Amino acid sequence: MVSIPDKTLEDLEYNEVLKHCSAFSITPMGKEVVLSLRPLNKADEVLNRLKMTSEYCSSFDNENRIPNHEFDDISSYFQLLKIENSVLELEAFRNLARNTETSNALVRFLDKFKKYYPNLSNLSRELFEEKQIKTAVDNVIDRHGEIRNDASDTLFTIRKQIQQLRGKISRSFNKALSQFSNADYLDDIRESVIENRRVLAVKAMYRRKIKGAIMGSSKTGSIVFIEPETTNALTRELQNLEFEEAEEIKKILSQLTDFFRPFLPYFELQYAFLLEIDVIHAKARYAEEIGGLLPKITDNQKQIAYLKAYHPLLLQAHNLEDKVTHPQDIHLDSKNRIVVISGPNAGGKSITLKTVGLLQLMLQTGILIPVNEKSKAMLFEQIITDIGDNQSIENHLSTYSYRLKNMKSFLRKCNKNTLFLIDEFGTGSDPELGGALAEVILEDFYEKKAYGLITTHYSNLKALANELPAMINANMQFDSKTLEPVFKLVMGEAGSSFTFEVAQKNGLPFNLINRAKKKIERGKVRFDATIAKLQKERSAMIKTGKSLKEKETKAAVETDRMVEMNSKLKSKLISYQELFDYNQKMIVLGNKLNEIAERFFQNNKKRPLIAELIKLVESENSKRKRKSSIKVKKEREKKKKINEQVKKELVEVRKEKKKKSKLEQQEIKPKPKLKIGDRVRMFDGRSVGSIDSIEKNKVIVNYGVFTTQVNADLLELVESEKIKK
Repeated sequence: MVSIPDKTLEDLEYNEVLKHCSAFSITPMGKEVVLSLRPLNKADEVLNRLKMTSEYCSSFDNENRIPNHEFDDISSYFQLLKIENSVLELEAFRNLARNTETSNALVRFLDKFKKYYPNLSNLSRELFEEKQIKTAVDNVIDRHGEIRNDASDTLFTIRKQIQQLRGKISRSFNKALSQFSNADYLDDIRESVIENRRVLAVKAMYRRKIKGAIMGSSKTGSIVFIEPETTNALTRELQNLEFEEAEEIKKILSQLTDFFRPFLPYFELQYAFLLEIDVIHAKARYAEEIGGLLPKITDNQKQIAYLKAYHPLLLQAHNLEDKVTHPQDIHLDSKNRIVVISGPNAGGKSITLKTVGLLQLMLQTGILIPVNEKSKAMLFEQIITDIGDNQSIENHLSTYSYRLKNMKSFLRKCNKNTLFLIDEFGTGSDPELGGALAEVILEDFYEKKAYGLITTHYSNLKALANELPAMINANMQFDSKTLEPVFKLVMGEAGSSFTFEVAQKNGLPFNLINRAKKKIERGKVRFDATIAKLQKERSAMIKTGKSLKEKETKAAVETDRMVEMNSKLKSKLISYQELFDYNQKMIVLGNKLNEIAERFFQNNKKRPLIAELIKLVESENSKRKRKSSIKVKKEREKKKKINEQVKKELVEVRKEKKKKSKLEQQEIKPKPKLKIGDRVRMFDGRSVGSIDSIEKNKVIVNYGVFTTQVNADLLELVESEKIKK
């Protein structure tokens, strides 16, 4: 567990975040666990929790949504199951069965999609799909939550007898009702129900006429309620059977409890799993609301780089009011361990401090944080803060005394694994003396290699940040024209408090401001004025840079548009030129045809006409052939180049093949020359014969019983003639 004082959690409004997060739990038990969460510092545990939350969060955006995990609180049953001869109530069994069904569904799902949810899948690795529990409960309890008639043979018999007896009671009572109603002994209401038993509404004067048990009377005493004697006897018998039924049910539930007792470790594991899933679900839903994600956790390289970081509570409040929330970029690493933030009041310095602290607490609790996906984070063993009004009424301490007491505690605890966040560092005392004391305390933090952010108006602390290599100035930007904050943190330079400028804007007389300037040291005024000037210049440079970037972007877009237009114009010109050439060619051809036609009309001779037409067609064909031959030539040259490349590759392949073939030829034995008298057989046969004659490639083979002519290539030598001799 991280060493974090309650005051730090209070300063950073950590419990408010937990309240918002707990609202997404679907069970009261999960809500309680979320509210009791505290930050951790073990990297493996923190990273595992963050990954599980991130995996659950990703399930909201894909088709493989994690099943419903609603469950009942069964923790009170664990102690009962440990006590021998204890019996669980009927509802307890139903709750245990429902929880088992829920956990079985989750275990099946996480096992099926463990590639998508590896860390969540590990959470259920000790669990398994338990099928006996649901079956055992279903065999005893029906879907309406009642004990089944066939839960035992004895219960079945008892309930059958009860059913029959209730029929007898109904018939007996109806008979008495009819009898005494005809005798006019009953009141107009005839009957009533007392203690869940039907009784006759007898007129008081006739109460002695009817034998039975008197169950009561009306307020006036005019009616006496009597259960008939025969019905009363049957009712007593029914009560005995109902007692036997209750005893049998107790016995059945006792047996079922004994069956469940060995499953106690499983139930405890299952409950812990479902509770953890509910907590992770709440974190994931909260992350979805604030736009939270998992930044890269740096292990060896200690670094914080929160890019576009939002204060989650401020973000939620502004979203409800439809206001803009300004994100911040905060960097801390081994080269810049301590950031000294300066600037005017109401510029967002304290919010920046709280944003870093709260995001760090959330991250180490396993809650995803609202930052850019390229952000980086590290873990701390201690997080200490001094933010807000620290006046202690209980101990009768002033703000400054209380802060000094805090500093004493900080100096004792501070080390390289500490993150400290101090607002308005050194204030509450004489500016020069308090500033000097603040400077030596900050130097001590620096020497202990702690990480931290402080806000201040003291010039000596700004100067110290410039002098020490692992400390850096930062300021909250302020619009020099409107004197309004822009809520943007700029690393690398100190900020001016804009004291006189803000006073001037708020209408303080010029003569008072000038008198105030004369009251303080000239060097201090010049220092503050220089810082203010630098901030103004930086602001102007940022605006100029933005303007130039916008112009550059516009110019690039315009260039791309012009290039595209130029290419389109070129293609159009080419097509127009081709069209023009074609039209010119058609005009020339048309003129020639016109001349031929005119000569034909003059001399009316067909042969010269046909000859000239053929000549014109041949001329056009030859031109086309020339053009096509040029195209063909170009295509041939391309093919030639491709063929040359292919040939080069083929040469290499053939060389490899030749090497392989030589090796194969060396391995193949030379085929022996066949002679008359040699004993041979066919490659695919078993019979051996001798050669009678050989003519060219044809061989006559004698198998003793018959002879046959065979191709010499199909024979293999079994025994040579020489060897035989």
